[in-house]
Amino acid sequence: MKLVEPPSCSSLSSIVFIGQNHRGQWIAQEQNGLYGGLFVSRAQAIKYALSENGQHAETIVELPREIELDMGKNPSVSQRAA
Repeated sequence: MKLVEPPSCSSLSSIVFIGQNHRGQWIAQEQNGLYGGLFVSRAQAIKYALSENGQHAETIVELPREIELDMGKNPSVSQRAA
């Protein structure tokens, strides 16, 4: 897996995490839970992330651990990246 370096603090784009859940499905989710989805392939997760974040590949972070889609988050509370 390739990790993309997070953007500088001056970037207006938010970070989108991608990774696989415990079932092997791919997930893309914005760091604050503003948007996200479940995908059958890594390519589709990245394509979605790029379409949602204004084509900013530098803001996509692929996680080496399992992640789960959580659309029940409060968007005003930031997620801590473990």
